[in-house]
Amino acid sequence: MIITAVELREIRLPLIHFFETSFGRTTERRILLVKVNGSDGIAGWGECTAGEGPFYCDEWTETAWSTIKTFLAPMVIGKEIANAAELWDLMSAVRGHRMAKASLETAGWDLEAKRLEVPLWKHLGGVRNEIGSGVSIGIQETFEALAEKIEVELRAGYQRIKIKIKPGWDLEIVRRLREKFPAMPLMVDANSAYSLADVDLFKQMDQHRLMMIEQPLAHSDMFDHAELQKQIETPLCLDESIHSVEDARHAIQLGAARIVNVKLGRVGGHTQAKKVEAECRSRNVPVWCGGMLEAGIGRAHNIAMATLAGFSLPGDVSASARYWAEDIIEPQVTVSANGTILAPNKPGIGFEVNLSKIDKLTVRREMIA
Repeated sequence: MIITAVELREIRLPLIHFFETSFGRTTERRILLVKVNGSDGIAGWGECTAGEGPFYCDEWTETAWSTIKTFLAPMVIGKEIANAAELWDLMSAVRGHRMAKASLETAGWDLEAKRLEVPLWKHLGGVRNEIGSGVSIGIQETFEALAEKIEVELRAGYQRIKIKIKPGWDLEIVRRLREKFPAMPLMVDANSAYSLADVDLFKQMDQHRLMMIEQPLAHSDMFDHAELQKQIETPLCLDESIHSVEDARHAIQLGAARIVNVKLGRVGGHTQAKKVEAECRSRNVPVWCGGMLEAGIGRAHNIAMATLAGFSLPGDVSASARYWAEDIIEPQVTVSANGTILAPNKPGIGFEVNLSKIDKLTVRREMIA
């Protein structure tokens, strides 16, 4: 397989409703799309999950664009590769920039699956054609607004609810939610907003029967997470701290993570995600698919990844209509009344890319050959 050209596009896609975390509020996504063209006329698509600024991690839309254009695309164009997994090694001279790498690498997997005329999820080694879906709900203006959103999502059938927390929007909110929804599968995500000095807060969280607390402490930390886990009963899940299979192994060995969130962009694409999943599964640590407000192409890649055996908990992959008035793929991603998403059976990511929609949303475009 030879990649002959890489096309970059930036699209602007407004959210139906703002999404707020401890990092801030997002109302519109600046999304970088990557298309790789093969020598046989087949193309694959990837989506960069980097945010509008360097807040979740040190990558953002601008760094991803320039890194792909200047370094990564030239490293893969014109090279003969046996399979998509080799793309990671071709880009290994560049340190970090995993989200930029993932957008190219996942596009390569889509291209390869299309060439083989198989669904991407099967090509990756997925074992289920239906995945469990949960929702992530950002910080709201009021508790009443949050409760109303949760009621809507529960009626839609979602299998678990995740809420974002930050200092001042945490324990009392959780207490009131448990009072209102006593049986609801509930988890909280702190996005690194706390420190080990907040241990008493998390000890009080134990009484509210949470599925997990996601990334409460520093994004680069494992040791304080391990110390916190010793003092509380609720399982800790690491997100921002896990960039590689080595990170996953170390976190588990230290006792810093009883659960691991896997995001394609954060770990560098499907090849690395498969390694993290396999490592966690071998140690009986469940994983689930995290979300980064992806549009349809990124969402489709997440669906494929979440069919792997270790993804035993409902992830953040939810319906297109929760975020966008119209997604950039056809059909739109939908969720069943039982809170599941079917993996498509068409080759590659299994969805058609809506080029006319993308053309309307494109604010810049560049071809690298």
